[in-house]
Amino acid sequence: MSQAVVTRFAPSPTGFLHIGGARTALFNWLFARRHGGTFLLRIEDTDRARSTPEATQAILDGMAWLGLDHDGDVISQFERAGRHAQVAHQLLAEGKAYKCFATQDDIAAFREAAKAEGRSTLYHSPWRDAAPDTHPDGPFVVRIKAPRDGQTVIRDQVQGDVTIRNDQLDDMVLLRGDGTPVYMLAVVVDDHDMGVTHVIRGDDHLNNAARQMMIYDAMGWDVPVWAHIPLIHGPDGKKLSKRHGALGAQEYQAMGYPAAGMRNYLTRLGWSHGDDEFFSDAQARAWFNLDNIGKSPARFDVKKLENICGQHMAQGDDAALLDEISAYLRAAEQPAITISQGKGLLAALPIVKERAKTFPELLDKAHFILTERPITADEKAQKALNSVSHGMLNQLTSELQSVRWDRDSLEAVLNDFAMSQDTKFGKLAGPLRAALAGRAVTPSVFDMMLVLGREETLARLNDAAT
Repeated sequence: MSQAVVTRFAPSPTGFLHIGGARTALFNWLFARRHGGTFLLRIEDTDRARSTPEATQAILDGMAWLGLDHDGDVISQFERAGRHAQVAHQLLAEGKAYKCFATQDDIAAFREAAKAEGRSTLYHSPWRDAAPDTHPDGPFVVRIKAPRDGQTVIRDQVQGDVTIRNDQLDDMVLLRGDGTPVYMLAVVVDDHDMGVTHVIRGDDHLNNAARQMMIYDAMGWDVPVWAHIPLIHGPDGKKLSKRHGALGAQEYQAMGYPAAGMRNYLTRLGWSHGDDEFFSDAQARAWFNLDNIGKSPARFDVKKLENICGQHMAQGDDAALLDEISAYLRAAEQPAITISQGKGLLAALPIVKERAKTFPELLDKAHFILTERPITADEKAQKALNSVSHGMLNQLTSELQSVRWDRDSLEAVLNDFAMSQDTKFGKLAGPLRAALAGRAVTPSVFDMMLVLGREETLARLNDAAT
């Protein structure tokens, strides 16, 4: 790419980081990182009534969880209002914008008459070419002079060329009656001043591009590369909403989905690299491009998300997983694990992470190492403990006192013991699971014994035998 890539994510701080916004941020981040470029974060906080510090923090926290690091300081759009107004006044001075003194009643009357006559209701201000000496001494807005003929072509990297007739564009307001800049002006000025080369955003902004191009053209600025990505739909094909379940990125953290799995799934949601479904962060950064973003809305599928998350957990670094589990517990407002539980869980991760899809599932499988003596057996496990099994566990405890504590030796001893009792190992496994974990469904008995160690294993067997 001939010029240095600069992308941006520009959310409004009016709520949580929506999962669709998270994907937009991810696409911008991946594109910038692939090309050795810059990824910027701008908070579009011009709506003072709805923007809150808490929402801004939720956005920052959601991005931090997803590992989407931005370059430079976070930029506040509101704090740049003076610069936005300066551009509007420049266009006014150059005759590319004008003062419009029409009231809301004037505009409503124009539209009613146009509708009655079957004309376009697109407002045409009588002040567009009015001489300054005819201007009243009253409130006004500043409007840009939109082109009246010809067409505007949005050359979009995802949607292809989108052509809009210029007679469909109105003289967009740049400054309100109180002199404050509108969002459409602020976005263009910020993107230009920040050096944004590629605007990657939801396709609900596609029509905005034609109107924003009026400002680029009037100022003589380079238009960025547009890439309008389809929105995310629910399984029913309708726009993703609360009825489909969780919407915020942090909600998924609190439900226990690993960040690597979420990054992988969101990257694949609307973008493809051949038939690859599971891939690493490094692969995503190396492969990501705009050409392979689909034009149709992607459908959010929780089962696919869980499948991808399970694969990432299975292949994840144990120490990193332990750190993320601690972060998950904080996000879910659950008690933290103790230092000793952390050590035990780290030892157990290789045997419990293979088939878990979320951290709650993983912690449930790791119950045996997180619980403490005396072990309380649940209802199903309790059925495996009776006078016969008590006697077997008592005998087995003495036989395990001196055995070598490795898998082969333990398997040999336990299988030989089962034969001596004229039973199969499967009959012995139930009481062992109940004694070691207090549950009927657990990881392999041998795996648990190896993780627990000789001393703790024998103590638990001894407790259950009495």
